[in-house]
Amino acid sequence: MSDFSPAAVPTGIVEVNGKPYMADAKGALMPVELIKPQHLLEDETVRKIMGFALALSDQVKRFKEHTFEDLGAFDAILEQEYNLTKGGPKGNRTYQTHDGLMKIEVRVNDLMDFGPELQIGKALLDECLNDWASDSRPEIRALITKTFNTDKEGQVNRALLFTMLGLQVEDARWNRAMDAIREAIRVVGSKTYYRIQMRSAPDAPWTSVTIDLAKA
Repeated sequence: MSDFSPAAVPTGIVEVNGKPYMADAKGALMPVELIKPQHLLEDETVRKIMGFALALSDQVKRFKEHTFEDLGAFDAILEQEYNLTKGGPKGNRTYQTHDGLMKIEVRVNDLMDFGPELQIGKALLDECLNDWASDSRPEIRALITKTFNTDKEGQVNRALLFTMLGLQVEDARWNRAMDAIREAIRVVGSKTYYRIQMRSAPDAPWTSVTIDLAKA
């Protein structure tokens, strides 16, 4: 970490009548001399790491801003000089080096929410489950349960929901439920993701340049 400058993090020490104090988790001030050495060391370690984390977070933010600006400038030149537009209608596009060893993918994902029709669809599916024999369609039963069995009320497993929409089931209530779920889908915005990859040779597999701390 010595080659990376950390952000400034407060020491947590305040002086009262010329004597150093530190606040505890309840906000009460305690003389530093009465705090256990291991607790002071832990405090110092966390503040040190936090300094590097804040600096890195700011650097990643600046990187994303520069990436957006640089690719936007390239797109503008492409359109102005060559009357070309890169990417598809949703804004997804790929940029690649001439040797094919590095590429940047821009992916625009829709942010979705669900309207009240979702509950109508769920009620119709519940009717299907109640009327189907207990030993019939076990895979579909499990899919419905997993789709709607979430920790938060009104939330669904979206990946499984779209899997369910792709199924062909001969049941009028099922089809009405699928229609209700489709009508419930609301696109409320979009989010842009950058995927940066490289490879050692044109026939080598792509590897991602990791920026996500959880995947590093």
